[in-house]
Amino acid sequence: MLTLTATPIPRTLHMSMIGVRDLSVIETPPANRFPVQTYVTEQNNVLVREAIERELARDGQVYYLYNRVETILKKADEISALVPDARVGVAHGQMTESELESVILSFLEGEYDVLVTTTIIETGVDIPNVNTLFVQDADRMGLSQLYQLRGRVGRWNRIAYAYFMYKKDKVLREEAEKRLQAIKEFTELGSGFKIAMRDLSIRGAGNILGAQQHGFIDSVGFDLYSQMLKDAIEERMPQEEKEEAAPVEIDIQLDAYIPEYYTTDSRQKIEMYKRFRNVTNEEELETLRSDMIDRFGEYPEEVEYLFSVTELRILALLDGVEVIKEEGKKIILMYSDEGTKQVRGDVVMEAVGEFGRSIGVGMDGAALKLTMNIQNKTLQEWLFNIKELLKKLKKAVKKRKNPLKKPKIR
Repeated sequence: MLTLTATPIPRTLHMSMIGVRDLSVIETPPANRFPVQTYVTEQNNVLVREAIERELARDGQVYYLYNRVETILKKADEISALVPDARVGVAHGQMTESELESVILSFLEGEYDVLVTTTIIETGVDIPNVNTLFVQDADRMGLSQLYQLRGRVGRWNRIAYAYFMYKKDKVLREEAEKRLQAIKEFTELGSGFKIAMRDLSIRGAGNILGAQQHGFIDSVGFDLYSQMLKDAIEERMPQEEKEEAAPVEIDIQLDAYIPEYYTTDSRQKIEMYKRFRNVTNEEELETLRSDMIDRFGEYPEEVEYLFSVTELRILALLDGVEVIKEEGKKIILMYSDEGTKQVRGDVVMEAVGEFGRSIGVGMDGAALKLTMNIQNKTLQEWLFNIKELLKKLKKAVKKRKNPLKKPKIR
């Protein structure tokens, strides 16, 4: 089964995140499209009038979304009084099929300038000449719904505007405030996936096998909930015994972090640190590198060192090395006891021999210990040498399961 959606519901998205379903994201927008200029504001008749007049001045049309059928005609009269030159039509779901079709076709043919409508335009409506949208009482709507509505404008090669409005002086609920902040924040083309992720974090993932499509226990929190769910699934699924990899301790004198001047958004920084932590191979590391450049631009030296430390962690885990530390003018690579049992001594000596006398081999109890002399070497030189050594040492490891490989859930 193939599911196509601009904004997956929280449960569907979460099932993809934990591996129950596969996920592909189409990020490339159609040619000659511009991001919709998005505003979140209190209800303001002056703003509404000026925005409608601006759209009419460029021979465009306007959607005004008002989701109360019982008073929608009154709202249409208010718009007519506000902008006397505008021809105003009304469309809602309680009209007969022929009435609704007549209004939509008239609007499509340019007989109306403004269409006061309910959420019936949310999907399936594509009128390129409509490039201004007003949504009244936007705080009552869901995040995915707001995103779908915004998608009704900006479907042509001109800049579009979307105004999400709430009642003046109204104190918004926390969830409503988060939704409006998200729709304002994610304005770039192809941001549906990010919107869905934010919706997931706001509403929760729901029940995989039940009817509830969102929600989670507040006291647990989403990240812990996801991990608990993943652990529970793995525990019940029959699968081969997998090795538990001990974390690698890396203690070297490097300024490896994401500096404030590179990105000031703390949430984005946390997201990127999580991605660094979860990288399991060099291909994922290169993807992360490309993503960072794409989102934030060329990164500084501190971030390059963060990539280096992450690469060392990946290589060390594959080799069975549990400690990489700097002591004076030396770098110590210490294998775990189990990792020592898994390496072939002759291949280790062959790999070490390629670096001449700069590396010493010894034992610390039952653990293999390698010592690299870094005197008279620059930081970049010895970092490169450690990476090359770890890559060569991978050949010394006897065949075993990849400690970094994520188990598949079938």
